[in-house]
Amino acid sequence: MLAARRLRYREPGHQGNGPSLASDDGLPHPDGVPFFMDRHEFSGLTAADTARMHVQDIELQGQFGVEFLTYWFDPDRQTAFCLVKAPNAEVVETVHNQSHGGTPGRVIEVDPRAVERFMGGVEAHPLGEPYVETAFRTILFTDMEGSTGLTQRLGDARAMAVLRAHDRVVGEALERHGGSEVKHTGDGVMAAFPSVVGAIESAVQIQRRLADAEDSAGIHLRIGMSAGEPVTERDDLFGAVVQLAARLCSRAEPGSVLVSATVRDLAMGKGFEFQKRGRVNLKGFDEPVPVYEVVWQARPG
Repeated sequence: MLAARRLRYREPGHQGNGPSLASDDGLPHPDGVPFFMDRHEFSGLTAADTARMHVQDIELQGQFGVEFLTYWFDPDRQTAFCLVKAPNAEVVETVHNQSHGGTPGRVIEVDPRAVERFMGGVEAHPLGEPYVETAFRTILFTDMEGSTGLTQRLGDARAMAVLRAHDRVVGEALERHGGSEVKHTGDGVMAAFPSVVGAIESAVQIQRRLADAEDSAGIHLRIGMSAGEPVTERDDLFGAVVQLAARLCSRAEPGSVLVSATVRDLAMGKGFEFQKRGRVNLKGFDEPVPVYEVVWQARPG
């Protein structure tokens, strides 16, 4: 059995030991070959079945000039997602069809750097060893109210101190609750969590710390959250999930946390309190979206 490999992304021509979605054995991938992620939906599939199918894919990959890097399998949702380096999406489907017949429902091109950030790293498990690893993620956006006027209001030095305090509070919350920063959005961050509970706990910690911080200068954050899988009906990674979380963030009042119905449903019975905010019309969504607010303020007494 092959040993596990850590997959890391490295820019073409990169020197040194930085992140690289290339194998640790030093064999480079051809420059310019794109990455794809596909989505499979099953019924009654086990982790052992998925591991066997992955082996069958790898046995054929050399004939088609592709490389199956890793996969995620969720037995409860009965979905699997393969990360593949290939000339095009069609050849990914061809290998699946000829190896085991499990045709993916959708294949999209992805940026390997984005995959690493959303998934919190990419691990290649020992070949043929059954495992369970969900690709489901909770996406969180923060947005700082009034950040554009900070310098005018506080001066350069004070404004920079406030921004550093904000980054420290957010960074500590992500680290404590298993989140990974996907990107800085200018006035906030986008982060991904493998756990809905961890994402909500992080949002609550951020709001409480900022409310209590003496060096926050009255800064308030809007936070929006949604959850879902990386490949759906759209052509971009976590597309609908990211869009909904961003829209909820923009709709949130300063100092509040708005979440989607999926987040609220998955967090029921986990010790959180939610207030229903009704159905809201959001740009990019055909139907009004049910919205809930996380009650994070401590109850008096």
